Parts: sequence; structure tokens; C-alpha cells
Amino acid sequence: MGHVQDNAAEEVRRLIGRLQDCSYDYPTDTGQVIRVKISVDRAAREATVDFTGTSPAADNNFNAPEPVTRAAVLYCFRVMVEAPIPMNAGCLRPIRIVIPEGSMLKPAYPRAVVAGNVETSQHVTNAIFGALGAIANSQGTMNNLTFGNDTYQYYETICSGSPAGVMNSGRGFAGTSGVHVHMTNSRLTDPEVLEMRFPVLLEHFGLRPGSGGQGAFAAGDGTERRIRFLERMDCAILGSHRRVVPRGIRGGGDGRVGRTEVRRNDGRTEVLRGCDQTVLDPGEAITVVTPTAGGCGED
Repeated sequence: MGHVQDNAAEEVRRLIGRLQDCSYDYPTDTGQVIRVKISVDRAAREATVDFTGTSPAADNNFNAPEPVTRAAVLYCFRVMVEAPIPMNAGCLRPIRIVIPEGSMLKPAYPRAVVAGNVETSQHVTNAIFGALGAIANSQGTMNNLTFGNDTYQYYETICSGSPAGVMNSGRGFAGTSGVHVHMTNSRLTDPEVLEMRFPVLLEHFGLRPGSGGQGAFAAGDGTERRIRFLERMDCAILGSHRRVVPRGIRGGGDGRVGRTEVRRNDGRTEVLRGCDQTVLDPGEAITVVTPTAGGCGED
């Protein structure tokens, strides 16, 4: 196991030798900004990932405990290595991480953090990859949809398309449609099982052709999912990128924002906020249109 960690550290040091100093500002729907600066010390074969300038913790639940940010840094550098090594803590040996006290990435009690793992983790990952110029912004959210009543409770996350990017060799790649990326390995319940166990109908779940960010290498297409309720249910959405578009890299096109709509029995359509809740009566439906990732150009 010692060799596994030593090898991981060496692989990251080799990666660092190819990197340049870089920085990135990542605005969020809440008005907060994640700022990251990556400084490379070639002589020491080390790098510093500094989040100084990131917005303070706020009165919302998008604050993320420090381990979430550290995990995102570990993940990004493991991805950048590209070699088939096991994920392990050795990857962080050559990395110094600076997170300001009291920021949204290192909040103090009693700040809420429930969205830190499912949303802010994706923002941090997007910011790091954006600074490195390696991968365009992903949809940056898990589109957390919950519904239930006194008898039933259900929670799902909804995929979009993966972003386009460029390998360490300089070879570009396109995204893949309808997949989860970065944060979450969850798979949606089969429609037959969902409808058998819950009083709902899955009316539509499909791709949005051409919705991913365009460029020399296009992002994968996002998705649209509509559920109709057969019983009165409380329903909530916890999501991001309903106002700020996921950005492309190297001149590639931006993605699209997402939206959540409720179709009422009287024919009205209500558009929910990125984080919102409502009550649906029998016959009413909710549609989640996911944000889409950015594309990659040839600059």
C-alpha cells in the first residue's frame, strides 16, 4: 500500500511538471463566487491550490465543509493524471490546499451545508478544471428532486451530458449524452419499478438533441424528465445553473441553463426557482430540464 501511494504521488508530480500557473472565477446562482488559483513550483515539484477570494459563507445551504473541497481537489488531480492508478491519498502529497476560514468552502457552525456535497462539490470541480483549461463546465448540479407524503418518499438525481475537454496530449474530446459526471454515481430507478412502488407516472425521459455546448468538440446532450402524480405530494428541487450558464473552454460554446416547471390541472405552467418546493395534486406534473455542459474549441 505504501508503494501505491508513493506511485500516485510521483504521477501527480509528473503532471505538475506540465502545468502552468492559472486561476479561475466560478460564479454561482446564489451570487457567490468560487475563486481558485493554482501555483506551480517546478523546483519542488509541488503545486498550491488556493481558494483565497472565494465568497464568505452565506445564509443558504450551499456552504461546503472543508473535506468536500479537499475531495474535489483530489478527484481533479487524479483525473488529470490519466494513468490507471487507484484513487488514494498519495495524489495529494504534492498538493498544498489553502481554504480561507469562514468562506463558503470552510464554514463555521451554524452555517447550513446540505447542498455542499451535492452542488458545491460540482462547482469546485468545475472551477479547478476550468483553471487548468482541461474540461469545460459540467452541468454543475445533481438536480436533486424529492417528493413524498405520509406514505411515500422518493429522492432522485437527474443526469445531463458530460462536458467536452482536452487530454494532456492536446487531443480534444467530445462529451457524452445523458450521463452523471464528477459527483454522484447514482442510477435512476427503472420506470416499471418506479411506477409499481410509487403513485406516479413517468411520462417522459429523454435527451435534448443539440443542447450541449458547441465547438470543435461538443458537450453531450442534456435530458428532460417529466413525472405526473397520482396522489397529492410535496415536491422539492435542489439545483443549480438555473441562472448562470455552464461555460465552455478554449473558445467552445457555453451550455444552457436548466429549469423546473410544474403543469397545473387548470393548464397553468409554473416555473420553480433553482431551489424551491411546492405541492402537486393528482394529475399535475413536474418537468426537470437539466442544465447542459460547455463545449471545447481549438484555441
